[in-house]
Amino acid sequence: MLPLNIQMIFAFIFGLTIGSFLNVCIYRIPIKKSIVTPPSGCPACGNRIKFYDNIPVLSYLILRGRCRYCGASISMLYPTVELATGLISMALLIRFNLFNHYFPQYFVYLCFISALICISFIDLEHQIIPDVISIPGIISGFVISFLLPHITWIDSLAGIIAGGGILYLVAFVFEVLMKKEGMGGGDIKLLAMIGAWLGWKAIPFVILASSLTGSIIGGIALLLSRKGLRTKIPFGPFLAFGAILYIFFGKELIQWYFNILSFS
Repeated sequence: MLPLNIQMIFAFIFGLTIGSFLNVCIYRIPIKKSIVTPPSGCPACGNRIKFYDNIPVLSYLILRGRCRYCGASISMLYPTVELATGLISMALLIRFNLFNHYFPQYFVYLCFISALICISFIDLEHQIIPDVISIPGIISGFVISFLLPHITWIDSLAGIIAGGGILYLVAFVFEVLMKKEGMGGGDIKLLAMIGAWLGWKAIPFVILASSLTGSIIGGIALLLSRKGLRTKIPFGPFLAFGAILYIFFGKELIQWYFNILSFS
């Protein structure tokens, strides 16, 4: 077995590489452009990016955040996504050691969280959750439940129904009472996707965690924005955060909560 530090280096580099691909998806999916062709190019001047200028994080630092050819500024989004994916890959390695019998879960959850990262940044920028990610995500999560022991297919199916059903009910009641749309269909499909991958038991935790963080960050955004209540705050990133929090700490936090109740 390789030493843990070597495993972590591998996981970090692997995560950086996936993050680089996620940047392509985040940029191209909302504009309905192929994520395969053409090769990556500068959005400002159109010049193709050479392989040595496309090394995750490192190329951004060497080029000082600017295109080699036209000098146009490169968004901080690119190294942020790459670093986030690399660090999450390392964290998953610690959670599910790559070279012991839990290694399939490392890859499964890295794939799932990568989809959540992609969805989150697209939602932040465009306030949409693409069906091209969420719907295949629901299907693949259900299929994987037959192949790996992390959840049963019944839990996955119940998660799809509970996740999508709860948010659909909330959205329906809000629309009836307020006479306007309060939650988009993308959020409903995203929570159904989360339920497919994590099972129905994760849904209450994800809803609570996303609601709390959304309320705090949303409240700060409302205070800082001059638009007041007209400020639109996408909920997708908070649902994604709740799902990631559940993967790493959900069961421990739930157990901690019930232990407190048992002593009260």
